[in-house]
Amino acid sequence: MFLKLSTLALLPVLIVQGNKVKKNTLRLAEPVGERTGQIGQGQALSLLILGDSSAAGVGVDSQDDALSGAIITELKDQYHLDWTLQAKSGDTTKQVLHAVKSLDARNYDVVITSMGVNDVTKLSSAQSWMKLQTQLFEQIQQKFQPKLIIVSGVPPMQHFPALPNPLTWLFGKYAAQMNRHLEHWVTTQDQFRFIQYDIKTFQALNLPMARDGFHPSKEIYAIWGEKVASFIRAAFKSE
Repeated sequence: MFLKLSTLALLPVLIVQGNKVKKNTLRLAEPVGERTGQIGQGQALSLLILGDSSAAGVGVDSQDDALSGAIITELKDQYHLDWTLQAKSGDTTKQVLHAVKSLDARNYDVVITSMGVNDVTKLSSAQSWMKLQTQLFEQIQQKFQPKLIIVSGVPPMQHFPALPNPLTWLFGKYAAQMNRHLEHWVTTQDQFRFIQYDIKTFQALNLPMARDGFHPSKEIYAIWGEKVASFIRAAFKSE
């Protein structure tokens, strides 16, 4: 209720600030590079990455430096990877769900998801967002039969340099509320793992965000990829 009342009270300011951010924030293209392929040696492992601009790698110039590249770098010496990236800048959870429905059914050992920022900017409630998230995960399980689903949390948007106050404060509250609901749900699911986007750790390590102040940098993608890889190694070490 507090968040809803705060949104209504701040709405005139949010509209003005939102328009300024859209006008003034640097718009970065999705990085160039392959979005599907086979690479590596060792145990066979199939991966599907789903999501929005961060999943797509916005913030770097090449997919080699993006999330997909970071995961591949971590795993290619241990696994023969058959991987696919299905992500689009600007997509909400609803749009990712529609994209998944359009994909051909096949088995993936691991599915990695990352989305939520565009739901926050549309001021979606955590309850309505979680309904879409659970629909998405149901569709993922039915269509791809993964053994492991790695769910990346919504970034803490109160730390995004591109956003002014009170917009940054409000977006941070929305993101935090979504993460609480998402993490709680994920912990009840056996084959799911949750990754919190810990921007405070990145700041402590003096790691910058991308030049738009809104997306991960190469260094942050590398840490994210390491965390994904650690979950995968733990899940498949006995096979």
